[in-house]
Amino acid sequence: MRKTDDTIDHRIALRLKALRGERGWSLDDLAARSGVSRATLSRLENAEVSATASVLGKLGAAYGLTVSRLMHLVEEGFLPLLKRADQPVWQDQASGFHRRAVSPPAQGLAGEIIEGTLRPGAEILYETPPRPGLEHHLVLLEGALTLTIAGHVHPLEPGDCLRYQLFGGNAFKAGKKGARYLLFMV
Repeated sequence: MRKTDDTIDHRIALRLKALRGERGWSLDDLAARSGVSRATLSRLENAEVSATASVLGKLGAAYGLTVSRLMHLVEEGFLPLLKRADQPVWQDQASGFHRRAVSPPAQGLAGEIIEGTLRPGAEILYETPPRPGLEHHLVLLEGALTLTIAGHVHPLEPGDCLRYQLFGGNAFKAGKKGARYLLFMV
């Protein structure tokens, strides 16, 4: 079933198609660069399916963009004050990931903040970083979360802050009660 033109899935589809077109890549080129099948890419670009967090991570890496930057390209413009009710929200039902752009990327600002919520036991794997050396500061607010960064396992409890740079794959795994965290990206 095709998504309506006003959904975030449809805006993501349009942006993904435009990004590929800007680079002059075929679907086969993007499939080879991202590790996402040509069929899935076609269905995403036609808004026939919703992207998962993992797929957006792979596409972001292929384009050299963080998932937040990729999402920002389809979200509304920059406002200095962003009330909670106006902060863009995206959900990946398949993985149990809920993403709220607390402070979305903006031209002239180096950092951004997202609030991530993972349902109990949910896991997200990102095979490659969108940009090598990307700096993250993650503060766990509620629940339990285990991050695996370049093979190093970091169990977090509420109040813990993990600071790291991405040079390889990483994984987020929520504990028995789920996890809610703030992620600052610079």
